[in-house]
Amino acid sequence: MRLATAANEAYTASLAVSELLGCKQCGSRGQDEELGIRIPRPLGHGPSRFIPEKEILQVGSEDAQMHTLFTDSFAALGRLDNITLVMVFHPQYLESFLKTQHYLLQMDGPLPLHYRHYIGIMAAARHQCSYLVNLHVNDFLHVGGDPKWLNGLENAPQKLQNLGELNKVLAHRPWLITKEHIEGLLKAEEHSWSLAELVHAVVLLTHYHSLASFTFGCGISPEIHCDGGHTFRPPSVSNYCICDITNGNHSVDEMQVNSAGNVSVSDSFFEVEALMEKMKQLQECREEEEASQEEMASRFEIEKRESMFVFSSDDDEVTPARDVSRHFEDTSYGYKDFSRHGMHVPTFRVQDYCWEDHGYSLVNRLYPDVGQLIDEKFHIAYNLTYNTMAMHKDVDTSMLRRAIWNYIHCMFGIRYDDYDYGEINQLLDRSFKVYIKTVVCTPEKVTKRMYDSFWRQFKHSEKVHVNLLLIEARMQAELLYALRAITRYMT
Repeated sequence: MRLATAANEAYTASLAVSELLGCKQCGSRGQDEELGIRIPRPLGHGPSRFIPEKEILQVGSEDAQMHTLFTDSFAALGRLDNITLVMVFHPQYLESFLKTQHYLLQMDGPLPLHYRHYIGIMAAARHQCSYLVNLHVNDFLHVGGDPKWLNGLENAPQKLQNLGELNKVLAHRPWLITKEHIEGLLKAEEHSWSLAELVHAVVLLTHYHSLASFTFGCGISPEIHCDGGHTFRPPSVSNYCICDITNGNHSVDEMQVNSAGNVSVSDSFFEVEALMEKMKQLQECREEEEASQEEMASRFEIEKRESMFVFSSDDDEVTPARDVSRHFEDTSYGYKDFSRHGMHVPTFRVQDYCWEDHGYSLVNRLYPDVGQLIDEKFHIAYNLTYNTMAMHKDVDTSMLRRAIWNYIHCMFGIRYDDYDYGEINQLLDRSFKVYIKTVVCTPEKVTKRMYDSFWRQFKHSEKVHVNLLLIEARMQAELLYALRAITRYMT
């Protein structure tokens, strides 16, 4: 009912505005100059800068399941944000995501509500994600947060300032987290964290680091009420009716331009066929012979080393804006490959510490039910499939999904003893690896060119699916390093 009421109010307001302003097409006379009213209009063309608006589900055309999801999202957040409108390509995942996020932000837990939103701001700011920062600034104030804290991290309580170091390392170099980081937070005298509070904070940090990756990876547009989401300039398109603006009919076909270059349909078609053939050959090789443990370990080290040299030609430093950078310290600290000249970080073996056997139980013990919710979200993202690949149907995509997940963990130094890392180079081409690494490690540098240049024959829904794999694999990797450090402190 609340969603329907809001929609009716928006429609009524739309009619009122169109009647006030008027236009040549509807025959009424504009009075905006006379009354001094400035009407904002969206700057973007839909929820994503990368995906044409007409390919994204429009509110009002959803089925019963999606309508329920939209209603629940609106009831929980008071809005239907652009992230939700893009994630709805995959309703099963979106339902799990919304349930988890709602629990983290609004249900009973160790941290007060305003702390939760402030931690979300701190986490999103590390990746200069003004989209998420703006949303949570509003939420922070809505739940009674002190506006002075928003002037900069130095104005927040010392307890939150102390979390800045963990936020920094988790976001950019999680392999460097040690039990000393944990001890410093738990034994800070009057500013100390409890174990339960720290686990809640770690989950929030990893959630919003990963959500920043999704925001940039899918080119999420700013909300109309946020900075960068609207303009007061009149449209410059000829024969453009102001009623179209007030009713949201403002799309332009400019997004159809292929910024990846003039790639013929036949070339991209052959890319899909080649990938299908490689998957078939790898499956046959698996059945014929299995590599030794020594060979598997060697292939992991090779892939780990090679991942250091995967970078984009657009890999320039991005200077954070002041309105974002004030929410964190040490703005120059960013992603660095875990193996540099003269420095070696031991491989994290999943067989020694994994989410299923260790991380899950630790989270559930200190923050009840959250481990279950996160675990469900991991499983949905990892196992989600429609058995399609571009124009092909009835395809087993498990090999490809596992290669993507394990490549991300490999970039973080995490190794699965039972996986042949030689498959990654067979299945993931360089343009795809560049996109993956940028989204996961430096999402603020993602461009539409990167998005367009991989899997050129695949649907946008499939590229969003890839992003779900990326953000969940990233979140799990960060959690593994943080929770292992907490476990070591406890023992």
